[in-house]
Amino acid sequence: MGSDDTARLIYLVLLLAAVGGWMLAESRRRPGAALRTAMAWGLIFVGVMAGYGLWTDMRSDLHRQAVMVGDRMEVPRAPDGHYYLTLTINGTPVDFMVDTGATNIVLSRRDARRLGIDPDQLLYLDQAETANGTVRTARVKLNEVVLGPWRDQALAAWVNDGEMDGSLLGMDYLGQFHVELAADRMLLRR
Repeated sequence: MGSDDTARLIYLVLLLAAVGGWMLAESRRRPGAALRTAMAWGLIFVGVMAGYGLWTDMRSDLHRQAVMVGDRMEVPRAPDGHYYLTLTINGTPVDFMVDTGATNIVLSRRDARRLGIDPDQLLYLDQAETANGTVRTARVKLNEVVLGPWRDQALAAWVNDGEMDGSLLGMDYLGQFHVELAADRMLLRR
């Protein structure tokens, strides 16, 4: 648990102690009213937690949306400091983390399955050096790759035989664009 989480937990415990202490003092005179008040506060607390969770999820999804502005695509930096793009591959949307340290388009085993590629049937003849060490890779062909208004045919990609949280968009694809980093945005133009 990080320091922010610890501080939040302490705050919630103090808040609960204050409300609980008030409720104990009030319940001695009117136990039925105290029970109704406790239930109301409990529902308010649950509602605030649910609202906060939904807002956080919606905000992070909205923050990651790339938009076209004229002839360029603006990609906002995500809260984790990375840039993410969703490409449509053979009609299926696939989320990628932009990785300028990666040479190729690298698909996770999960994303390969979503695209109809069975990772267990591939021949892993190549290797890649990653931050986690050497991994086996298998070359595949992506018939159609679409990003916004840009459409490419027959692009090479590699399926990683190791564990990956998501797919990576490397320099062989990004090299087709003029890429500019400005403040908290990545700008792509062809």
